[in-house]
Amino acid sequence: MLQEKIDAILAQVAEMTADNAEALEALRIRYLSKKGEIASLFNDFKLVPPEQKRELGQRLNEVKTLVTERINALRDQFGAVAKQSNRVDITRPAVPQALGTRHPLSVVRKEIVDIFARLGFTLAEGPEVEDDWHVFSALNFAADHPARDMQDTFFVEQDEQDVTRNIVLRSHTSSVQVRTMDHHKPPIRIICPGRVYRNEAITARAHCFFHQIEGLYIDKGVTFADLRQVLLYFAQQLFGSDTKIRLRPSYFPFTEPSAEMDVTCMLCGGKGCSFCKNTGWVEILGCGMVDPAVLEASGIDSSVYSGYAFGLGIERITNLKYMVKDLRMFSENDVRFLDEFRPVH
Repeated sequence: MLQEKIDAILAQVAEMTADNAEALEALRIRYLSKKGEIASLFNDFKLVPPEQKRELGQRLNEVKTLVTERINALRDQFGAVAKQSNRVDITRPAVPQALGTRHPLSVVRKEIVDIFARLGFTLAEGPEVEDDWHVFSALNFAADHPARDMQDTFFVEQDEQDVTRNIVLRSHTSSVQVRTMDHHKPPIRIICPGRVYRNEAITARAHCFFHQIEGLYIDKGVTFADLRQVLLYFAQQLFGSDTKIRLRPSYFPFTEPSAEMDVTCMLCGGKGCSFCKNTGWVEILGCGMVDPAVLEASGIDSSVYSGYAFGLGIERITNLKYMVKDLRMFSENDVRFLDEFRPVH
């Protein structure tokens, strides 16, 4: 009879649950109080024959231990929940802090890099403080070339007797292309984003620093047709599949032939409006075939390899996408302006 009672309580132990502190106390009273079921079993144990006392005594102690451990475990669960609910995090700010958002220039930069990454272009970066060789001389700018006047340069150190010792803030990210050509053999296919500096008055349409992305592809048999197709793909991915491009002859010291690229105005669809000055076109970048002299300056055989290069301003593209009228807003860190670019979830 006692064995059956012990087995019944052992079966109940695994199913013991309590939804609240009152239910847990009821379990304790039912099993562990002076008049509970465990105490009743010990009273019955007095009537057990001597030859059975050893075995049943062990079983009785076992059931008491298991019931006690189960009730204590349930009590610990309630204590942990209560402690967690009452805990105060003293490190939390008194006023909730709003999460920030990505800068519009960073958003557009990533979008452009991702587009060219799908075409196999890899990311390349270089220093903002450069020497004259990488910024000018290796790119076919002669020491007295009038093309140097196209870019008003910030000089960190200047030696009028030896132009090669001049240290400048880079005025374009083409210097990264030179460094890549110096240390890597073709084929080369890179995209070079970064900040550049020019000594210009700060206005709504110009700034002394801005951001560029330049691309370079060098391999055997590269043609201007390859360049045009890559730029058409880029424009349609960035502005929409209906976008058209046109290439106009231009001049850059480091490319020959050179061109400026326009895209159909995204406001009027090419029909003509005040934004595009009624032309239907908006200029976005410069490009061309890499001048053989630039290849040779970096030790690349121009009789074997050819290539193209292009460059665009991130601020310019951001203006076209978001219609930002004042370039200064990009660097003033006005949270009201930045909040306009918060993603909508």
